[in-house]
Amino acid sequence: MQQAAPQLSDRISLISVSSTARVSAEAEKLRRAGADVVDFGVGEPDFPTPDNIKQATVAALDQNFTRYTAMAGVQELRQAVCDRHKLDFGTAYAVPECVVSVGGKHAIFNTTQVLLNHGDEVIIPVPYWVTYYDVVSFAGAKPVLVETSEQEGFALTAAQVERHLTPKTRLIIVNSPCNPSGALVEREEFEKIAHLARKRGIWLMTDECYCHFLYDSKPYSVAALDGMKESVIVAGSLSKTYAMTGWRIGFTLAPAAVCNAIIKLQSHSTSNPTSIAQKGAIEALLGDQSSVDVMLAEYRKRRDYVVGRLRAIPGVTCAEPRGAFYAYPNIGGALSPKGIRTPMEFAEKLLAESHVAVVPGEAFGTEKHVRISYATSMENIAKGLDRLEAFIGKLSTH
Repeated sequence: MQQAAPQLSDRISLISVSSTARVSAEAEKLRRAGADVVDFGVGEPDFPTPDNIKQATVAALDQNFTRYTAMAGVQELRQAVCDRHKLDFGTAYAVPECVVSVGGKHAIFNTTQVLLNHGDEVIIPVPYWVTYYDVVSFAGAKPVLVETSEQEGFALTAAQVERHLTPKTRLIIVNSPCNPSGALVEREEFEKIAHLARKRGIWLMTDECYCHFLYDSKPYSVAALDGMKESVIVAGSLSKTYAMTGWRIGFTLAPAAVCNAIIKLQSHSTSNPTSIAQKGAIEALLGDQSSVDVMLAEYRKRRDYVVGRLRAIPGVTCAEPRGAFYAYPNIGGALSPKGIRTPMEFAEKLLAESHVAVVPGEAFGTEKHVRISYATSMENIAKGLDRLEAFIGKLSTH
């Protein structure tokens, strides 16, 4: 007798499994079967965590720092987050305005849950990181998608935002540089968005996950603007900056009342971030920063190679990424009503036939793109792009 499917909550149907996680799982399945898979799907540095960070964590283990900590993270780490942000961007946050979380994704989830009510509207630029849409929906709010221009490098403008504001708008989410496109909101334009949000009494979340990986300008934070601390929320992460994806350390910088609400929520979900990871994070923030420049230089070299190769493929165009470590090529020229019709079909067939994993653009709100992560070796990049070019070449001959 077949067992009936369990009845699940209505709200869980509002979110889907992460598309990037799904691609990684499919690639891993092929790899276990013996296939030589080039994985352009995973969004994490291929660099090891710097030794000074690892050693600080080993020392924490040796000192038996393995018990519960404060829910919001240890005082020393919260202060280190504030100090690092001040050194990098000129902000002036204090410990009560900082919460450490189990990764940057957790910081974003917490923020949406404590700020949003049913019926609220949230501005999300397209293309968007997969999680924004789902966590906003899970909170009962409505994602309001703002299309950006591929010809303008997918860069968001204040004018685009303003056209979509309504009395129900509660939050604007900006990720600059952007996952998946590498788009950058220029400082002057970001300031306009921040002033617009404050004037309208709307929260502005700046997701600074990739803030140190800019190719032709200096990092900045809109939270450093005079008078913005009361309307800006910073969602930050150590995962990409310090090659610490598996450590799961992120943070929120926000008004103390918002932080207190997040702490209350976190106390009933994850409790504190992992104790020993917190000690490693302190060293990451206050120790030697040279690894960041080393990674950025390598990403720039890879970016230039990847974009050049993609633009040389007939039927493919690619806006130049200004930051992060992703390319977001337009593969519309390879799609056709009688062949492969969607990026999803393209990605599935590319993985099955050529063993190259990419993330389809539907995950990010567009219909002619795929995301390519170049956080992998130049050898893998060259091999994967050779396969991609050959795959598209075969499509054009059919």
